[in-house]
Amino acid sequence: MQFIDTHTHLFVEQFEEDRNQVVEKALSEGVNQMLLPNIDLESIDAMHNLAESFPGKCIPMMGLHPCSVTQDWEQQMAVIKDHLFQNKYCAVGEIGVDLYWDQSTKEFQQKAFAQQIEWAKELKLPIVIHVRDAFDETFEIVDALNDDNLSGVFHCFTGTIEQAHHILNYGGFKLGIGGVLTFKNSGLDQVIEQIDLEHLVLETDSPYLAPTPFRGKRNESSYITYVASKLAEVKNVGIEKVAEITTQNAQSLFGL
Repeated sequence: MQFIDTHTHLFVEQFEEDRNQVVEKALSEGVNQMLLPNIDLESIDAMHNLAESFPGKCIPMMGLHPCSVTQDWEQQMAVIKDHLFQNKYCAVGEIGVDLYWDQSTKEFQQKAFAQQIEWAKELKLPIVIHVRDAFDETFEIVDALNDDNLSGVFHCFTGTIEQAHHILNYGGFKLGIGGVLTFKNSGLDQVIEQIDLEHLVLETDSPYLAPTPFRGKRNESSYITYVASKLAEVKNVGIEKVAEITTQNAQSLFGL
């Protein structure tokens, strides 16, 4: 069985002591590729270094995370654009709108999000969307900009069945499913039960949101198998089927 972790921040400081071992462990357990969403200007070098250490296995994206959007967002975006148009990436991400932590930057977040969507369309790259407490604001922007050149994934999807259908109606989008699916009272299992596997990709969001039985501890890419196992249970299929279809979905979406 082969898996693809479509969203993992293995370049952050939580892996400073054992980064290579964590990647090697994931590879040895069937996680064939790990996609790295950028966070901010400070994370770029570390992300590139990891990608260079494991070519074809750790694959970078480029984008500005909504929680990193501040007053000087236009200067930040200029740096992001330079990287995006000069280097090779599998996606524009992680981008989006997050109104959980700071609503004062809402306007900047929306402008940065829309601009990065336009770049993705120009480069014909998928986008990786972070949305927290902001589905309406996110949908408003994607509704306006969606066309045949736009595809991507709503990362760490934890929404309702109605929100899932809204996303899938765009035509080019998948739902990113991670550790929350394994949480006892998340209710996500009841939503995902109603969604075909062809619309899903697997992710860990390491080092965050570790699946049960590691909840509250540092997450890592090898734990994708716990998410896959729970998804197999929810969909009443074998884990081999989950591995096959979600891997194909990720390969197709990200051009792997």
